[in-house]
Amino acid sequence: MIAIASDHAAASLRTVVRNYLKENNIPFMDMGTDEAPSDYPVMAMAVCAAVEDGTADMGVLLCGTGIGMSMTANKCKGIRAAVCTETYSAKYTRLHNDANVLCMGARVVGEGLAVEILKTFLETGFEGGRHQRRIDMMMSLEHTDD
Repeated sequence: MIAIASDHAAASLRTVVRNYLKENNIPFMDMGTDEAPSDYPVMAMAVCAAVEDGTADMGVLLCGTGIGMSMTANKCKGIRAAVCTETYSAKYTRLHNDANVLCMGARVVGEGLAVEILKTFLETGFEGGRHQRRIDMMMSLEHTDD
């Protein structure tokens, strides 16, 4: 299950992402929004909560640049979000960083490229091995409420 959301700046790109997922029979939950204005942190937190609690396996967050969504998502426990503007980064953030949230900017990538980035992200698995040690180090930096 893929959880997706956008702010108002990327609502049309969210439609493209939804269509790709539908056409490829990939289960997804659309968490909005089409409302303008909307606050990207609210949308990011909704998707990240779904990934954190296991309702979704991965998330896709879309805003004007992808940066605000990524910064917000990476504040959430268990989230490894990456802004990708081309397929190479999408591939290697999955292979080496085990990213679980893809962020893209509607003002940065076109619809065709966004689909290719999404496809690469979803089809690439985590390599594990030496990379797991680094993921563990990264995730140990998370702040806890303790």
